Amino acid sequence: MADMDHFLGLSNRIADAVQDRIKDIVGTLRASDTLYMGADGTPTKAIDDIAERVILEILSGEGMSLRILSEECGERIIGSSPQYTIIIDPIDGTYNACFGIPFYSISLAYKHALEEEVCFGYVKNLATGDTFHAQRGKGAFLNSGIIEISNKPDINKFCISIYGYRPHIKETTMLCRKVRRVRILGSVALELCYVASGKFDAFVDVRGSLRLTDVAAGKLIIEEAGGIVTDSFGAPLQLEDSILNKVYMVASNGHVHGDILELLAGSLHEG
Repeated sequence: MADMDHFLGLSNRIADAVQDRIKDIVGTLRASDTLYMGADGTPTKAIDDIAERVILEILSGEGMSLRILSEECGERIIGSSPQYTIIIDPIDGTYNACFGIPFYSISLAYKHALEEEVCFGYVKNLATGDTFHAQRGKGAFLNSGIIEISNKPDINKFCISIYGYRPHIKETTMLCRKVRRVRILGSVALELCYVASGKFDAFVDVRGSLRLTDVAAGKLIIEEAGGIVTDSFGAPLQLEDSILNKVYMVASNGHVHGDILELLAGSLHEG
């Protein structure tokens, strides 16, 4: 079985190659050209397509049998008997990348063929170079330093990221009134890592539109940093092995997780 050093080295090579290949179109009109509908049902921009092609090229030359799940191409099998599934979001924060806003990332999550849980997660801010990674049972890291969730026990002092103001105006407004700061930066994978590293205290998505590719790496990184990740009912978040299934997500430092869920309860669960 591959170890963390192998996954980290491979992820760094992939991220560096993507970073190099897209650098000339970041912030240009060409980056935002819509090429086709991706396998996840959302438009694939030129910058997404370029990034995914780079990733597939590198993985095809690894000499490993792999199953790939990616936003754009869907499922791709390399070899005859995949040892690992690699869950990929080639560019998370496509809008930011297209307009030159320096908050967009690549997200990679690795899962052994015989296991249900992700064993290694990797997220890199392609604009700044900041790299987050975690191996199950081994902790979470920002660049070379270990990270932990914040220790704030008071929701009134929280800084949160919350997605899905409409159509859940009542629930999100109540939550926003309780916390000190709200930040929405446009790359879910990175914002989850900001919870893991204590920069944010919680992340909430009430749209019910998050997919495996969005959160697989970030979920592990938060958990390894000591945080909690659940669905909107407070149950452990189950990520089905498909890029089409959508989930609600609440991630926090754990101190007032129940309070957040209570504030969101109501019409969010109707239907």
